[in-house]
Amino acid sequence: MEDWAQMRDCRFEIGRVPELLERVERDDDADAWKELGWRLVLEHDLVSPASFAALPRLVRLAPRSAQARALAGEILGRAAGRHGCDALLAGCAGAIAQFREVLDRHLRSRPADYLMSFLALLSAEEEYHWAAVLGDFTDDFYPLACPHCDAEVVIAIGDYGRYSATRDWNMGDVERRDLRPAAAEGLTGTGRWMHETVVRDGQKTLADGIRHLFGDAECPGCASVFNVADEYTYANRPVMR
Repeated sequence: MEDWAQMRDCRFEIGRVPELLERVERDDDADAWKELGWRLVLEHDLVSPASFAALPRLVRLAPRSAQARALAGEILGRAAGRHGCDALLAGCAGAIAQFREVLDRHLRSRPADYLMSFLALLSAEEEYHWAAVLGDFTDDFYPLACPHCDAEVVIAIGDYGRYSATRDWNMGDVERRDLRPAAAEGLTGTGRWMHETVVRDGQKTLADGIRHLFGDAECPGCASVFNVADEYTYANRPVMR
């Protein structure tokens, strides 16, 4: 049982979060959900002790509540940050494992909130960098540095094309090179798991986008070829303390 008297929220207040949780558990109150959102997750990726203390109760609501799934996912998406709540996070291990199961079952139903729930699952699996940036592959950009010449390269995966390019702020994306998508059977690790999950659930656009994301790109500057996901992960994956 958490001592809520010690659990400040993102507004540096105590006591309000448990009241709001009781309201959403009882009545699915829209105003209470809205207030919970800005008390448990603040701008600039900030969370608080109350955020992690509330997580098990949010997970219990998650099978029937899109708001609970979204808010729990947002909290977990910030778990790698400097929140000072490591002990509280460690105490949520059971709830996080349960949340993974809830999300996996939900995704199998091909829900309207598929992408949001998939991002929450990525956070629950500690794939924080992908949870933060993965889109629906209609307008996705992944900036990174070429590992060979250090040139700035933008990776585009969307309806307008799937390419690497140099970004010119006056002319747009120039010197485009088509991406080389990975073969489904050649994917390994996180890429394979992500691809198999969305294929299982009939998400064709996501599946195609993931193959490009975990495929290869050519640097417009030096013409060297590198793996997009490897370089993006190297540059952006947070180090767990």
